[in-house]
Amino acid sequence: MQNNIADIVDPNNSATLPNKNNKKTQTAWAMYDWANSVYSLSIASAIFPIFYEKFTPSSISLFGQTFSNTSLYDFSLSFSFLVVVALVPLLSGIADFGGLKKPFMRFFIILGSLGCSSMYFFTGGNIIFGLGCFIFATIGWAGSLVFYNSYLPEIATPDKFDRLSARGYTMGYIGSVLLLVVNLLLLQKSEWFGLPAPSKTNTLSFQIGFLTVGLWWFFWSLWPLLVLPNVKGTHSGKFQSSMLLNGYREIRKVFKQVVKTKALMLFLASFFIYTMGVQTIIYVAAIFGSKTLQLESADLLKTILLIQLIGIAGAYFFAWIADKWGNKLSLALTLIIWTGACLLAFNIEPKQPNQFFALACVVGTVMGGVQSLSRATYAKLVPGDTDNTSYFSFYEVTEKLAIVLGTLCFGLIDHITGNMRNSILMLMLFFVFGFVVLMFVPNDKLKGHKK
Repeated sequence: MQNNIADIVDPNNSATLPNKNNKKTQTAWAMYDWANSVYSLSIASAIFPIFYEKFTPSSISLFGQTFSNTSLYDFSLSFSFLVVVALVPLLSGIADFGGLKKPFMRFFIILGSLGCSSMYFFTGGNIIFGLGCFIFATIGWAGSLVFYNSYLPEIATPDKFDRLSARGYTMGYIGSVLLLVVNLLLLQKSEWFGLPAPSKTNTLSFQIGFLTVGLWWFFWSLWPLLVLPNVKGTHSGKFQSSMLLNGYREIRKVFKQVVKTKALMLFLASFFIYTMGVQTIIYVAAIFGSKTLQLESADLLKTILLIQLIGIAGAYFFAWIADKWGNKLSLALTLIIWTGACLLAFNIEPKQPNQFFALACVVGTVMGGVQSLSRATYAKLVPGDTDNTSYFSFYEVTEKLAIVLGTLCFGLIDHITGNMRNSILMLMLFFVFGFVVLMFVPNDKLKGHKK
């Protein structure tokens, strides 16, 4: 008898799924947000970009070309998410077919946390090694989230989706802020830990920060990996080559449906354009503040913490506006504010932390609002009689592809002009064009909740 492919990779795959809405299972699921969010905040948005800009050479020769350190950082981000965009449909199809959701999630967790922990050996001079670790960590983080998010309909009934999703988000927010505060203390009060103050000749505080994130991510992930159920595949029996293309077929099928639905097509086009701006800012804000605005590491980290705090309030504020006047108007308002924020960023003078703090208040308000509103708006537009999982997989691929193009454009303009301020103007155009396309989305499709 042929072995099931899932049994080969994970002998415990035969475990039966528990009843949905099991509190123990849902707590374990939410804890993965607690585990992985430290990477997106401490590494992707805060500590690593600041360290990278301050302690790596300003120009690097690679493949016969000379790149600025910041443009090479942007290209590394683009490459990481491009790999994810290419792999996600393939692996999702295999996971659904063979019941490999949990093994794939485990693989990406190990890849990402190991890549992150290996940054401990990155001192600034070995830049290719450091960027390689960063790429593997980013791929691991983004890849694990695909399978983590897909667990939601497996462990909860639809009436619990919103509450459980919010619970995971809250756990991720708390965990990431806690560890960022610890790492901020490592940098500002290094003597409390018996460490020398960070300098050009001693980067140990930063390196330990990288290691703490990797270890936090890995060890807290053990909880969900032990408790989350193994999900049976849609087919049993031996591996079949047809399963390799299942994920791509689903993406293509959803794309064809999107093109036929005018409101959904226009919204996704707008979302894709303005998300190139939103997500790029999330990943390059710290490195822009460090290199172009010449701000101190402590000021940058405090600003990122401020953005996180204001982001929560901003999400609720724009949700309130959406309830009173509709999603379209609320989203349009966020894009107008984003455009103004880009103009402010372009004109901020170097070494003016107070100006940067003021900008952070503006960005924090709309950052939480635009992300939560975008997901809610998309949910209202998705046809109610369709496969929501496939539609949200398409949404995720759209967002990741926007990150690829946004960071690539930002890096190219920085590389060509040698000035990141010019790249900020490009981001502003994304918000302007996204706003214009949004205006064509029919208003009647965004009034009230979908029945």
